[in-house]
Amino acid sequence: MGEQRTAQRWVDVPTSTVSAAGADIVYRELGPRTGVPLVALTHLGANLDDWDPRIMDGLAEERHVVAVGYRGVGASTGQVQRSIEAMAADVVAVVEALGHERVDLFGQSMGGMVAQAVAVRAPHLVDRLVLAGSGPTGSSGLARLPRVMVAGTLRALLTRRDPKEVLFFTRTPTGRSAAKAYLARLEERTTDRDAAVTLAVLRAQLGAVRRWGSLPAQDLSVVTTAVLVLHGESDVLVPPVDADELAGRLPSVDVHILPDAGHGAVAQHGRQVVAMMLDHLRRPSTTHHDQEKTP
Repeated sequence: MGEQRTAQRWVDVPTSTVSAAGADIVYRELGPRTGVPLVALTHLGANLDDWDPRIMDGLAEERHVVAVGYRGVGASTGQVQRSIEAMAADVVAVVEALGHERVDLFGQSMGGMVAQAVAVRAPHLVDRLVLAGSGPTGSSGLARLPRVMVAGTLRALLTRRDPKEVLFFTRTPTGRSAAKAYLARLEERTTDRDAAVTLAVLRAQLGAVRRWGSLPAQDLSVVTTAVLVLHGESDVLVPPVDADELAGRLPSVDVHILPDAGHGAVAQHGRQVVAMMLDHLRRPSTTHHDQEKTP
């Protein structure tokens, strides 16, 4: 019979709910229901609708993609977690509740921090990692994220723009064009949308990220799985120095710095990113430590 595939696109796939750790967590899944699932963890202040359809559809050509929400965020029940470690515990509970013995993790920004915490907490569950626009504990770059985010959001509101346009993309012609296209893609889903993210959630998650950055630098040598790090060269929220810090702590890592791109580098370089991710996820597990700037 071959692989079982869904005929849906990301913008059409239904929202499901799983009970885990005392909460009902929303998730969406797409792609062939074979192999190791790729669990996707989104950024600060985001719900399931903030995943780029181009990225999710591209990954689902080969992978069983499972985008998992956070407790108390969007339509998920419970109180929003106030630490990255608590979010990671919820992710482990969701993975186990869904019956997966092993998963790959794809984390964007805060989601990448949660993915790191999952890999440390439950290494038996994690096959491979993709960390996009993220940073480790004790990061020199994360300390300024809350201030930059608040300032950028206010600037966007004053100029009647979406904060993502200001915070995620460069002001070059390429960046402006990418921002417009990305925001349009996020509106393609017209039914069964996730619930809005509240100001209380945003405050709690900002605090969690700030605390994560202020923790002592964590020894990530225990994360022996292969890791792909993707980062925009002009990221103002999580500066590229954080990619360098991840590279210095992880024993098996490839780092790609994406040109003329900010915090939304994954969306801006979508097709290239999907190709790099799928290549990384296909490879046999080896230890390597290379850094390059992607042309």
